[in-house]
Amino acid sequence: MSRIETDICIIGAGSGGLSVAAGAVQMGARVVLIESHRMGGDCLNYGCVPSKALLAAAHKAHATARTEFGTEGHAPKTDFAVAKAHVRAAIAQIAPHDSQERFEGLGVRVIRAWGRFVNDREVEAGDTRIRARRIVIATGSSPFVPPIPGLDSVPYLTNETLWQLRARPGHLIVVGGGPIGMEMAQAHRRLGSEVTVLEGARALGRDDPQAAAVVLDRLRAEGVRIEEGVTAAEVRGAEGTIEVLAEDGRSFAGTHLLIAVGRKANTEALNLGAAGIETTKTGVKVDGRLRTTNRRVHAIGDAAGGMQFTHLAGYHAGIVIRQALFGLPATARTDHIPRATYTDPELAQVGLTEAEARKTHGPKLQVARFDYSGNDRALAERRPEGFVKVMVVRGRPVGATIVGHQAGEQIALWALAIANGLKMQALANMVAPYPTIAEVSKRAAGAYFSPRLFDSALVRRVVGTVQRWLP
Repeated sequence: MSRIETDICIIGAGSGGLSVAAGAVQMGARVVLIESHRMGGDCLNYGCVPSKALLAAAHKAHATARTEFGTEGHAPKTDFAVAKAHVRAAIAQIAPHDSQERFEGLGVRVIRAWGRFVNDREVEAGDTRIRARRIVIATGSSPFVPPIPGLDSVPYLTNETLWQLRARPGHLIVVGGGPIGMEMAQAHRRLGSEVTVLEGARALGRDDPQAAAVVLDRLRAEGVRIEEGVTAAEVRGAEGTIEVLAEDGRSFAGTHLLIAVGRKANTEALNLGAAGIETTKTGVKVDGRLRTTNRRVHAIGDAAGGMQFTHLAGYHAGIVIRQALFGLPATARTDHIPRATYTDPELAQVGLTEAEARKTHGPKLQVARFDYSGNDRALAERRPEGFVKVMVVRGRPVGATIVGHQAGEQIALWALAIANGLKMQALANMVAPYPTIAEVSKRAAGAYFSPRLFDSALVRRVVGTVQRWLP
């Protein structure tokens, strides 16, 4: 067995692991990167990139079918295999950036094998043992498959196997009404499939109910059947004829089944006990600095058991680099981390929702809102559905909800504001180009100040006095 001594050993070449590797090696550290599967991880190969590529194809099909702006729509002739070829092409275009060749070119030692701990500071990968000053667990997560009776004998899809389909599903049943389930439901519906979504609680239940309703109304209008409060009790059938039986006695039949009920951290094969690393129900146990119970080892991204976003893993990478390379304390926070669901319309959130803010701040909370229907660009493009809602405490935003056209783009402004502790005055002072969707955020900031300016007797008296004295 060969041996390597290094500064940093990273297990997992997904978004977080690649970010640590690239940053550390370019700043002079010796880096070993271990990956047993595909470079780029879930985001590139099964998650963010392929799902957004398929949504783009679905958007094109939907736009073709609409009659508006003087253009007559017609039923699109969709070729599902070509749509999937577009997905593969998108992955192929991005893959070189995450490739083994690129990282070896940067100076990273890449080992293509599964890594496992042998003691508190050594990892084995294939026929190599790596001893490192700091080790980073960046193994990501996998689809969680619930123990539904009969599921083990019925063909089903997850976000990892969905992309293998080349023929369009006749009727796709989606178990799970979260972001992944709703995105794939709309994509397949727009590409010609019948779609039924089964959700045990409330669809898009983590999000603001008013905002979620805007999205769900659109999906239902497009023909997606969404059944809430439905718990799957049994699955039966065979390829092409699948039936889901609910606890309330109802049954739902389709040709394909997609399981989208959440994800679980990939930690089982790491032999964490050998390194003195504890886990929780959701992943590796970490402190505020992302250190595990073995202080030489950090865990980042999905493996750390918290929020599961590619951009969070990238943020975690910066926290680890600051500590591992420069010995500087750095604490991870989550209040400024945005999330987005890329349905049409999109739904985005940063910080606290209204319900969370009311529970946390009580009467100190003020809510400012502006509707897309008051935005000229939205009206010009016939995109009037949606709104911006900002939760404000002592003049500073603590959360923002956006549902509507380009919500995922617009939430970045509020993430910036919360990350830097900006006051609402800073947002109100912004001058957005006209006409843009970005104006909805500026108008929401203005809506926070409007009662103070237009409904204030004091302001009226001051203005009246000033007017009498002005020449």
